[in-house]
Amino acid sequence: MDLSTKNTDFAMNLYRKLASHHDDNIFFSPLCMSVAFTMLSMAAKGDTYNQILKGLNLQLLQRADQPDLIPELFRQLEANITQNQDLILAQGSAMFVHQQFEIDKIFSEQIKKFFNSDIMNIDFSKTEASKTTINDYVKMKTNEKVMGLISQIDPLTQLVLVNTILFQGKWELPFNSSFTEEARFYVDKYNIVKVPMIGHAAMLILLPDKGVDYTSIDDEISAESFLGWIQKLKKTKLEVQLPRFKMEQSYNMDKILPDLGIRNVFENTADLSGLSKEVGLKVSEVLHKAVIEVDEKGTEAAGATATGITGYSMPPRLIVDRPFLFLIYHEKTNSILFMGRVIDPTKN
Repeated sequence: MDLSTKNTDFAMNLYRKLASHHDDNIFFSPLCMSVAFTMLSMAAKGDTYNQILKGLNLQLLQRADQPDLIPELFRQLEANITQNQDLILAQGSAMFVHQQFEIDKIFSEQIKKFFNSDIMNIDFSKTEASKTTINDYVKMKTNEKVMGLISQIDPLTQLVLVNTILFQGKWELPFNSSFTEEARFYVDKYNIVKVPMIGHAAMLILLPDKGVDYTSIDDEISAESFLGWIQKLKKTKLEVQLPRFKMEQSYNMDKILPDLGIRNVFENTADLSGLSKEVGLKVSEVLHKAVIEVDEKGTEAAGATATGITGYSMPPRLIVDRPFLFLIYHEKTNSILFMGRVIDPTKN
């Protein structure tokens, strides 16, 4: 089983946990979380390491004789995804460690090599200064699209893991064009439509039938079902009416990930000795913020009115006028970049 399949199963597991904690709009980047915790796993030992890999669904990929195999697979995957200049991903990932913990130089070099990530010491007892440092870092890494990630900091914080991602994409054929071909098929109680984007990305929309509870799909989604959907897609003339929406969602993943078995890294028994030889280091917070804006051109302008694709000769019509699930994925690798649920498109 390849890395993308493993990441997809993790994405579905994480979505289910987020959905169980939130009954409103959801938007996150499962790939971003996989990258952040694979990076952290390079510092982890023993149970801490094993829990991270199992929680990420990567345990079957580890090789005792190739300790850098999984980080290298992620490095190759990111290179594959970002090689197309039309696909714009602004991503930032970093570790901020209390200044009492001396950072291991080899670990610092490794996460820069595999993930182009930064790690730095910070004095969390100076709460305002440390908050500003982290927020400014995220602001810089996301071209000022993600602002104010952290609102407050506990002075006893030891390690904050931050990852943010912004997607800017355009539809392959904008929604105001006079004709387009899209893919659609019907699975039991759901309509599934793929809307192509430039840069080898696509949005997959899962729209439950009227009267079908949108949460019923939560238990049915998996890597196997996702791959099955995209393999069955056929091109057809279709009129799609999709609401504009903008979402800016933040999550404390340290409250969610223990539900997936990743617990030890947040506890006093955490072993992150690959990061620092000082004892007692654990992860205090994992902050994840993702932003998306969708309109008739793609993902750059906000709004809340319906837009549509119009085809010739009265093609079948799909009106997205009720809660739906969507995935944005990279077609060449089948990697899910983002996943979300729109309950109310007028709410940010």
